[in-house]
Amino acid sequence: MHIPDHMISAPACTATAAVSFIGLVFAVSAAVITRHKPETLRFASVTALIFAAQMMNYPVQNGTSGHLIGTALAVALLGIPFGIISVSLVIAIQCFIFADGGISALGANILNMSLIAAFPGIIFHLLAKNISTKKPIIFITALLSVILAATACSLELALSGAIELAEVFPAMISVHFLIGIGEAIITLSAVSIFSIDKTGLSSRKFSYTAFAVSAAITLLLSSFACSYPDGLEWVADKFGFLNSAESLLMSPFPDYSVPAVSDSFISSGLAGFSGILIIIFAAYSASVIFKNIILRHERNPNE
Repeated sequence: MHIPDHMISAPACTATAAVSFIGLVFAVSAAVITRHKPETLRFASVTALIFAAQMMNYPVQNGTSGHLIGTALAVALLGIPFGIISVSLVIAIQCFIFADGGISALGANILNMSLIAAFPGIIFHLLAKNISTKKPIIFITALLSVILAATACSLELALSGAIELAEVFPAMISVHFLIGIGEAIITLSAVSIFSIDKTGLSSRKFSYTAFAVSAAITLLLSSFACSYPDGLEWVADKFGFLNSAESLLMSPFPDYSVPAVSDSFISSGLAGFSGILIIIFAAYSASVIFKNIILRHERNPNE
């Protein structure tokens, strides 16, 4: 559901960038004061896992594919503020390194897939304390995160004049409901596998396991991802506004490939694994910066 350049209007890009900036400021502020802070390796490993999982498009219907957004998963494994920051970091790197999502639409993509998609997860955290079985809530949370992101995208397209809301909303929701089912299944499975409380994994073993899974996905499985257009691309092509999209940014790994490598399996694997290394470095660095900010805040809480 990454919106490319030129698909939404300049005012929409500006407005969504401003809202996203404010939302991320709140997320960073909440990350500083929250008591539940993930370890640096855990934050980096979950962020890498979400990046890798987003490369694996799965078929849906009518020649359409979908992929994990990962916000519900990130919130479940990292907590609300760090989950939002994690997915936002993935979206930014996808934009700048892989030309996945336009630079002008970066604010919209972060708003839709990180901030708005986190709302069901926030509600889950508020309700989970009083619920004995969390699996149905996790499933519904992940499904709703995709529906809300698709709704926001539909509104942005309509307000930009790309298409009438009465046309785009039913089309986006119908295909993204099916994509959301896949999101829910993947999220529930991943939470069951990677939950430290249930598996008994130590935080360090958890991180190494997540890193290994991420590397395996990018190196061995990414080239087998479904090549069908994703939900937004399918809707844009169906209603005739896909041609307006073009990238404003030159990227080193366009469309998750290495241009100098002709073999698609090797090209996709190298690009994906390079992305994992970049994600780990960026997430680890961000986590260290957060820790320094948090330590300073704890020493001088009135600043």
